[in-house]
Amino acid sequence: METVMNTLKLPERYVYYFAAGEAEGNASMKNILGGKGANLAEMTSLGLPVPPGFTISTEICQVFYNNGEKLPEEVKRNVEIQLERVEKALGKKFGSTENPLLVSVRSGARVSMPGMMDTILNLGLNDEAVQGLAKQAKNERFAWDSYRRFLQMYSNVVMGMNSSFLEVSLEDLKEDKGYKEDTELTVEDLKALVKKFKQQIVEFTGKSFPMDPKEQLWGAVEAVFRSWNTPRAKTYREIHGYPSSWGTAVNVQSMVFGNMGDDSATGVAFTRDPSTGVKKFFGEYLINAQGEDVVAGIRTPKSITDMDVKNGGEGPSLESAMPESYKQLVDVYLKLEKHYREMQDIEFTIEKGRLWMLQTRTGKRTARAALKIACDMIDEKLITEEEALLRIEPHSLDQLLHPTLDPNAEKNVLAKGLPASPGAAVGEIVFSSEDAVKYQGEGKASILVRIETSPEDIEGMVAAKGILTSRGGMTSHAAVVARGMGKCCVAGCNDVQVDYNQKQIHVNGYVLKEGDIITLDGSTGEVFLGEVKTIEPRLDDTFQRVMTLADKYRQLGVRTNADTAQDAEIARKFGAEGIGLCRTEHMFFGADRIDAVREMIMAETKEERIKALDKLEPMQKSDFAQLFHVMDGLPVTIRLLDPPLHEFLPHNDQETEELAQRISVDVEKLKKKVRSLHEFNPMLGHRGCRLAITYPEIYAMQARAIANAAVEVIKKGQKLVPEIMIPLVVTSGELERLRLLVENEVQKVQSQSGVKFDFLVGTMIELPRAALTADEIAQHADFFSFGTNDLTQTTLGLSRDDSGRFLASYVSEGLLSSDPFQSIDQIGVGALVRTAVQLGRKTNDAIKLGICGEHGGDPKSIEFFQDVGLDYVSCSPYRVPIARLSAARAVILQRGSEH
Repeated sequence: METVMNTLKLPERYVYYFAAGEAEGNASMKNILGGKGANLAEMTSLGLPVPPGFTISTEICQVFYNNGEKLPEEVKRNVEIQLERVEKALGKKFGSTENPLLVSVRSGARVSMPGMMDTILNLGLNDEAVQGLAKQAKNERFAWDSYRRFLQMYSNVVMGMNSSFLEVSLEDLKEDKGYKEDTELTVEDLKALVKKFKQQIVEFTGKSFPMDPKEQLWGAVEAVFRSWNTPRAKTYREIHGYPSSWGTAVNVQSMVFGNMGDDSATGVAFTRDPSTGVKKFFGEYLINAQGEDVVAGIRTPKSITDMDVKNGGEGPSLESAMPESYKQLVDVYLKLEKHYREMQDIEFTIEKGRLWMLQTRTGKRTARAALKIACDMIDEKLITEEEALLRIEPHSLDQLLHPTLDPNAEKNVLAKGLPASPGAAVGEIVFSSEDAVKYQGEGKASILVRIETSPEDIEGMVAAKGILTSRGGMTSHAAVVARGMGKCCVAGCNDVQVDYNQKQIHVNGYVLKEGDIITLDGSTGEVFLGEVKTIEPRLDDTFQRVMTLADKYRQLGVRTNADTAQDAEIARKFGAEGIGLCRTEHMFFGADRIDAVREMIMAETKEERIKALDKLEPMQKSDFAQLFHVMDGLPVTIRLLDPPLHEFLPHNDQETEELAQRISVDVEKLKKKVRSLHEFNPMLGHRGCRLAITYPEIYAMQARAIANAAVEVIKKGQKLVPEIMIPLVVTSGELERLRLLVENEVQKVQSQSGVKFDFLVGTMIELPRAALTADEIAQHADFFSFGTNDLTQTTLGLSRDDSGRFLASYVSEGLLSSDPFQSIDQIGVGALVRTAVQLGRKTNDAIKLGICGEHGGDPKSIEFFQDVGLDYVSCSPYRVPIARLSAARAVILQRGSEH
């Protein structure tokens, strides 16, 4: 044991106590205490009513895994010391049959992960302690209700029993007795349930329920640590980019009871509306219930304020049912928001009229709410502009940039639930997480329909376009998780009766089966039959204000990747400052020109090739002129032809025969050409600048088309400096030769038209050798644009198209910190980018440096590009606002790290 303990390296301190104004931790210690533990300590220090307890630090999570998923004895001894302090503070004894101390055991990572990890309430109860609790509380029903709840939670979380078995027994009993609510169960009913539950636990697990409270405690603490690595927690971390090394803390806290009768309650509230950001107290509660009842959606909760009841919420409100407790709660929420200078999500319990605070944390919110709260708090002088920008998650802006339902479209309203997470979603009904994932794999849109979601549904919630639940409120699991990921959600839609066995729903006279299409409006809570037309998003003044603020702080330019005038217009609307990548090959696939491209490929001689290219040139010129017109003087970078030629040829016999007929070529000759162009690894084959070395007339045509398009728009009064980009350069000689070719063609056009204009010639840095010899290449380049998609493939030896099959496991196993195609590999690929920047500027200090891979719209990658010192990033049109905000945050974070 001594050897194991040495390797475990326990920290000097790892259990932190809090009670009655005394706390050993504080809000700044989230990395050690987790968010929940840090905030419990902070609330205790603020003098708020917090039940006494202690937090086992996140460091012990790693110790637990290093010790074979067992708590070391020394950790147990330290926990027992802190447990004695809690006993002393409350005058109760853990394990006592007369005056028992009961505790909750909850997880708490450094960031909020709602529902992803485990919780156990009422721990410490057994067949004797339940009698003591009944005497102590003078309420036998409450004691037995707490015991049956404890059996349900513990058997599931610690003993691994499927919770539905005990839930079915509970529902069967209610049905036999004609009850609708759990609160109708009598003492005798509950005693019978406890007896049955214990029998079922033995039947299904082969073990008796533990009666020793200490055994219960160690089992619960270990289960919470174990829940850090459940599939649902791993999936959630992967989605949000949280490393597995963080671990979770465990909070052990004395129980307070919201299920002691009609003078007791439990609830969840937000200090501002999490959907809209409006400054109003918002939340839900249940009388005579425990906290899990509110978030699990077992009963439909009631609104906290009179105003929300007037606006259609369930009543009676807490404000009218328990006015004194409500007044206390308002005082507490105002104090917490002022202290944290941030919108808070709070959990509370009222025990026999006395308010207790169980949690406060930064509230999850929609993107629209985040923008409003940030701007309002600037105006309220609570936070600075820089803090406001850091509080808005760039990825969340995606929620605002996509279509909503057309208010003028025909709609057949099926039902109305709660507007849990805004936006619109159209899809086919599915009833399980697995089916939602399957539909996504088949390219089909789905709506995940559940009675209520649970953390096990996380993968299906990600895969589905929207989520519909028949139970649960605005703070249910479905609502909180959907809001966090920007997914449309309608919750608590009571008119929807879900039948999992028949895979159908009954709703107001309709029977809908799996595969039927419905539409959700997460902003109103409405559910519609069939597909409802959507409209483009409207970006309000708050959005524009945040974007203007971002532009004030950012240093990186933000361009877009656009191949059509329509994409360019969308990008300009979102604030793009130019085109960083126009892929000319995308223009070649148009129905009116693909055959001309194929004729060019089939040409036996240079003359035949030029003849085919002559057909394409006016089309290319028109494309470029449209882009130049839309961008109206902003820079436009046009990449010359990049993919291998075989991509333009037919892929099956039928297409080949049809093409042979259209272009008057012998079908066998065409098939032979297709075979001759086949490559074993086309990504590393005859493509990019290599095509132009072999067939210079292709790039000559494109250069002329660009120059003629420039002449056309300049004659109309526009200013323009075209940027011509040569792809896949690996030696400086390639660029030197092809630059000369481009310059000759452009100068000929200028001479013939009499219109002079400046233009730039540069290259993509997308191969490791190009990055390592960037000083040589820079001698012939006016700009570099990093093609980080191919640079990632060629550096890591990974195919972007094939690696998806195994990359997820590399990330979940910690072998890669994230998918390198989504967020740049800063250590490997990033080192090549940094090297190329330094070498390029050493040779050519005027060189312009940008990036046009997918990473140009990724917030973490943008932080890296700011640090490296690029001039601009370029991304898809809908990511332009994300890039603008990310670029501003990168500057603020960089300044913060320098101080």
